[in-house]
Amino acid sequence: MKFTKNFFHDRQLKKLVAEIERINDLEKEFADFSLEKLKEESELLKKSVKESGDLESVLSRAFALVREAAKRTLNQRPFDVQLMGGIVIHQGGIAEMVTGEGKTLSAVAPVYLNALSGKGVHVVTVNDYLARRDAVWMGQIYYFLGLKISCLVPNGAFIYDPDWKIPTEEKEVTDEERDEVGSFLVKADFLRPVSRKEAYGADIVYGPNHEFGFDYLRDNLAYNEEGQVQRDHYFAIIDEVDSILIDEARTPLIIAAPDQQSSQFYRTFAQIVQKLKPDEDYEVDEKHRSVSITNEGIEKVEKMISIDNIYAPQNLRLVHYLEESLRARAIFKRDKNYVVKGDEVFIVDEFTGRLLHGRRYSGGLHQAIEAKERVSIREESRTYAKISIQNYFRLYDKISGMTGTAQTSAEEFFKVYNLNVASIPTNRPLVRKDLPDVIYKSQEAKWEAVVSEVKEKNKDGRPVLLGTTSIEKNELISALLSRANIPHEVLNAKNNEQEGSIIAQAGRVGAVTVATNMAGRGVDIILGGNPPVSGEAKKVKELGGLHVIGTERHEARRIDDQLRGRTGRQGDPGSSQFFLSLDDDLVRVFGGDRIKELMEKFKLPEDTPIEVGLVSKAVASAQAKVEGFNFDIRKHLLDYDDVLNRHRTNVYNKRKGILDDYREDKLADFLNETALEYLDIVISQPSEFFGDEQAGDPKPKDKTENLKLIFKKSGITSEDRPFPDDPSKENLAKLIKARSNEVGKDRQTMNRALGILDTLWMYHLENLEAIQESVRLRAYGQKDPLSEYREESRRAFRDFWHNFNAWIFLNVFKSEDQVAAHQRVVTVQNQGGDNKKGKVGRNDPCPCGSGKKYKKCHGQ
Repeated sequence: MKFTKNFFHDRQLKKLVAEIERINDLEKEFADFSLEKLKEESELLKKSVKESGDLESVLSRAFALVREAAKRTLNQRPFDVQLMGGIVIHQGGIAEMVTGEGKTLSAVAPVYLNALSGKGVHVVTVNDYLARRDAVWMGQIYYFLGLKISCLVPNGAFIYDPDWKIPTEEKEVTDEERDEVGSFLVKADFLRPVSRKEAYGADIVYGPNHEFGFDYLRDNLAYNEEGQVQRDHYFAIIDEVDSILIDEARTPLIIAAPDQQSSQFYRTFAQIVQKLKPDEDYEVDEKHRSVSITNEGIEKVEKMISIDNIYAPQNLRLVHYLEESLRARAIFKRDKNYVVKGDEVFIVDEFTGRLLHGRRYSGGLHQAIEAKERVSIREESRTYAKISIQNYFRLYDKISGMTGTAQTSAEEFFKVYNLNVASIPTNRPLVRKDLPDVIYKSQEAKWEAVVSEVKEKNKDGRPVLLGTTSIEKNELISALLSRANIPHEVLNAKNNEQEGSIIAQAGRVGAVTVATNMAGRGVDIILGGNPPVSGEAKKVKELGGLHVIGTERHEARRIDDQLRGRTGRQGDPGSSQFFLSLDDDLVRVFGGDRIKELMEKFKLPEDTPIEVGLVSKAVASAQAKVEGFNFDIRKHLLDYDDVLNRHRTNVYNKRKGILDDYREDKLADFLNETALEYLDIVISQPSEFFGDEQAGDPKPKDKTENLKLIFKKSGITSEDRPFPDDPSKENLAKLIKARSNEVGKDRQTMNRALGILDTLWMYHLENLEAIQESVRLRAYGQKDPLSEYREESRRAFRDFWHNFNAWIFLNVFKSEDQVAAHQRVVTVQNQGGDNKKGKVGRNDPCPCGSGKKYKKCHGQ
């Protein structure tokens, strides 16, 4: 297997080298071009691609042109290996490039080449800071070559414009917004605010992954084309592709709105679960991150809330509050999974260490955590739109990416996204020393050893970066360093606004920086500081470069490799080492027994570490188990989401069709066809609507009278359009056609149709969640939950379209007076949010204003 992999890699490398030679042959030609001549060349390439649609024929010239433009604008010449990475990216693969090899610049050539098509290229980043940085930094090259560049940020969008200056009266640019990138200063002045639609009209769009995903969902909730911002999904280049396509793939993108207040229940159950004892009243499965209540625990809860059976059908909502409150207490930890700032709970991204602003746990979990932490509890929400990261990026005709760590997840990239990984050689030999892991019996011994290691390195003036897996550990090691009188800087999600200034100084002589995973990806630590202090870079190199200390192994090997990659960049010296203990979560849960045997075998004192290859192998084995387990979880979620994705595609196509029909003046045809489908069901299945005398229905209803009532309630018949004396299907169809033509040109009609579709889709999403919950238990009955889910979902989707046809028939054709009357009824029924208070008696006057009794009007 290894031989085959190397054989194909070598063969691919030869092809890349041959292409690089062709690009290099053009370098002298382009070096002699004037600025005007280079821009003319770009226009010629654009014209060639427009006429032929062939990108391959212009690849060499496009890449050579980008190289020359980078030299002229950034004073940087892309290395051959960077162009190799660019070719892999263009071909729709993943370029694995060692950290520090310049992935950002590698992406420019394939971005430019594909942008020549005029279809728009999306460059996807892990956060909005990088989107702004790269749009301005790399934007200089694209702009020089005549392309338009934009970037997306939360609640905003910008076009790169070197001539733009923020008006003085509007200037609120903080120092952090002018972060240094190498020797280039990002100027916020260059980003001119524009509408999101204009931003998507650019040749190249930079933005965080969630901004693209949420815009897609919002586009499919818009009620007119003006409200839709995205173009077609042509090509996405994903920076830190493993972080976005793998690490974030377990959390779908969801658009939701507040539903109802349930804060008091969460507060009550937060207090109840505090009284339950672990192992006795509930059991925690750390591997699967789940918690289950025992029979003893159930009895305690029922006694506390004075209920005989909490699992009775009428109490199922209480079970929901209990389960989420128990998860919040037993599984989700403060300053690890989330932080509390002010009166809010913010999720911490376990892979990047950053706060996920605007993201909330679903299913009531976030409310349960808010109750646990005694902050304000926001309302639960109803889901209006939802998509997984996997299925969003599958919308694109082509995707590719780049990262420093992809080979450990190569199987998943290929199986899920059909992406191959190519490892790109380094520009200079990697001389970093990755020392073997050391492991201690206890955390106390480990922390003592870490402080001792930092003190030793700091004594010589060598800069040190300490990586932690949580904010809690981050603050703990900071306290220990302070006690040892070691000056240091702390970086975590609580002070992320100081990130730029802290990282800028992390490579200076004597610098000690304690950081979460925030400093483990996409961060460039310059030896000697940034900007470098005179002579310091040389001194740091003489000392051995930056020393990285990992204080705990992460579940994914890729995250550890990213931390190591902060040092030893571009041939610089550097070293790294991980300090572990048997109490660490990963070691304890997944590899503890085997490593414990090793510790006992050597019979070492508590403060003496094991530093042999067996330990590292055991830890790597534990990580491989976790990675495999997490892959299974993501694959499992994707299998279920694929069912939803088919439904979503169908519904969104229908939604687009309604908008197109209105724009093309064909809405009447859509209404006519939809109403006739419903009429066919009514006529072909009369017993469902009117009762069945043969089946023993005590009061079979008169079919003609009921058809008459249905048509009247729908608004198809009225005093001006009476129900026909001969209610044949042909005559009823004529009525439907006439009414469709009357209302088919009205925008309000389209809005009602879209509103019906959106509302039913919201209910359908909730139905599918309920089905997914219910089928899990069927595994105990030797049934495949996924097969059961597919079958039940198919039936639910069939019912969805049946309901859609019925709602169109009964709601879209109504007059404005009928709609207003119905709204008055709804308003009275829901006044104050109390149904009992707002309930209308059967003999009361109908709130619609008809003068009839409620039972004879809207109460029928």
